[in-house]
Amino acid sequence: MDKTTDCPYPGCFFCVMKEGNPSKRRASILKFFRELPSQDDNGQVLPISGLWNTAMAHPNDPEFIELGIFECMAALIWKGLKNRRWLSHDQNIYIPYYAAHIIGSYTMNMEEFAERAVRAGVIPPLIELLRGRLTWVEQRVALRALGHLATYASTFPTVASHDEILELSIQLAMSSLEIVYSHFYQDIDRRLSYHCDLLTRGMGGVEMESRKAEEWASQLQCWALQLINCFAFKPEFLPAICKPEFLVKLPGMWGGLVNENSPAGIGLLRTICHHKIGRGAVACCPGIVEALCNIARSSDDWQYMAIDCLLWLLRDPNTSHKVVDEAVPALVDLSEITALGDHKKLGDSIISALEECVQLQATGPNSLNSRTKEHIDELLSSRQRLKWEKNMPKEDLHIKQAASLVVKLEGNSLFSSGDIAGAASKYSEALALCPMRSKRERAVLYSNRAQCYLLLQQPLAAISDATRALGLHTPLNRHAKSLWRRAQAYDMLGLAKESLLDAILFINECSQSNDPDLSLRQNKVPDYAERLVKKQMRAAWLFREAATKHGGVRGEGDTHAIYGQESDDSEWETASESDIADDGRDEMDEDDENENEWKNEDEQKEKALKKDIKRGKNLPLLEDEP
Repeated sequence: MDKTTDCPYPGCFFCVMKEGNPSKRRASILKFFRELPSQDDNGQVLPISGLWNTAMAHPNDPEFIELGIFECMAALIWKGLKNRRWLSHDQNIYIPYYAAHIIGSYTMNMEEFAERAVRAGVIPPLIELLRGRLTWVEQRVALRALGHLATYASTFPTVASHDEILELSIQLAMSSLEIVYSHFYQDIDRRLSYHCDLLTRGMGGVEMESRKAEEWASQLQCWALQLINCFAFKPEFLPAICKPEFLVKLPGMWGGLVNENSPAGIGLLRTICHHKIGRGAVACCPGIVEALCNIARSSDDWQYMAIDCLLWLLRDPNTSHKVVDEAVPALVDLSEITALGDHKKLGDSIISALEECVQLQATGPNSLNSRTKEHIDELLSSRQRLKWEKNMPKEDLHIKQAASLVVKLEGNSLFSSGDIAGAASKYSEALALCPMRSKRERAVLYSNRAQCYLLLQQPLAAISDATRALGLHTPLNRHAKSLWRRAQAYDMLGLAKESLLDAILFINECSQSNDPDLSLRQNKVPDYAERLVKKQMRAAWLFREAATKHGGVRGEGDTHAIYGQESDDSEWETASESDIADDGRDEMDEDDENENEWKNEDEQKEKALKKDIKRGKNLPLLEDEP
């Protein structure tokens, strides 16, 4: 070691790391890890935080693994759990958190490191943190570490041998949001200072603490789901997982906007549905199939997982008859998507599953209802029509397409005159004429008809048509105007999360569009989109249920109490009324109320949003649309 150092602490970790002689450095690090848990000196958190940074930056580096870092971290967690006097001294309160985080970082990529961690005895102290012996902050990193250990075939049996891990993970998945809300978010004055420091790294105030708390709460839930998912691959654990009170909540566990990279509840449902035990439980749980259909129609990254669940449920003779009536309409809407996720020919997979379903129902005691059979017949007929059109002369196809255009224009005229039902009928007629391979034209027709259904107060039909338009569009699910129409239809049904995701995608598409009706003027979000996004962000707020339960609602006007920080809205810059594209239907607007008098009031914004749907105002238009 450099003899010129002025460090007053013998065996200082940072001095050890500067040692130039490899053998001395190794011996000094080994000694440091062995002696650290038994020391009571001040300043121990400094080397631990340094190790935390190193583990985050170099999780695959074996040096510390071979020298006993896992044994050291396990001992430090035990010390914090057993010696509360030491824990409360100096800044030692941070050490169990850092120790568990270090274990998780070094085990997230390398199975051999995970094996070494298990041999070092990290699981028992992590379980104690998981039980809540300290706080939710330590539970979060304990879940992370145990989740990594459960990922590997060689270490999963040791994790699974502790029965309480699965039970505790299920409890945390269901209660994590309420725990974080009631123990941290709700009462600013009672927030533990070390929680605030960990959340913001000392760089933020109350607002940043609240934002990070929402993100960490979501991670706490998602890491619990990830750990449960490791158990769900083993059929022997499915009975413990597939309890109705847990299954029914899974579709609503979506990670929120703060943790959108996690498959969360739908990822676990997909694993559950992969086995017949899981499919049986899911099919019998009220509301899950409907939720799966909503996710399957969505445009997020996990759409394919919900589709997988529906296909497996349909193909299982024991569950097919229980789900067919709800699943078929959604799958028919998605049948023209070519590739999605692991599916290279999704439409063919859907056709195959529906044909199997028809055969199952024909030979079994349960028969298809007339509406379901109509959906299947429609899909099979369209496939047959596509085959016929492949053999038709090009001239005949051009004639069909021209006839479809004429009928569409008739629909546009009816729409402009206020005959919305007549326009919808014309668009249906045009779809019957339009060649199947004319995907862009058919997408326009479906999107047009979706707008008619919106104005006719038929949100389910509007969702169906908008979904079909999105499936026909290239790139997939990125047709801005269909996203907007479906967002409003979901809003009519009270499906806040689905409406929010579509509205955000609509705004994203507008920002990249060359269409003058859609492009954002001066990078401002139009008022009609801003209103909907704000409304749904409040309705889909991660802590909404917990806030309601714990008295977070203190009055209609007190949005801060239940919906989080008002500053969350700042990212949605308001456009003036003059920035909204003229949709050519001002004559339909008989309300001369001055919106500027109330545009900042939440209640009146919602009123305006309902008027937007009722009157068709601010629904952006396609080429040749009404």
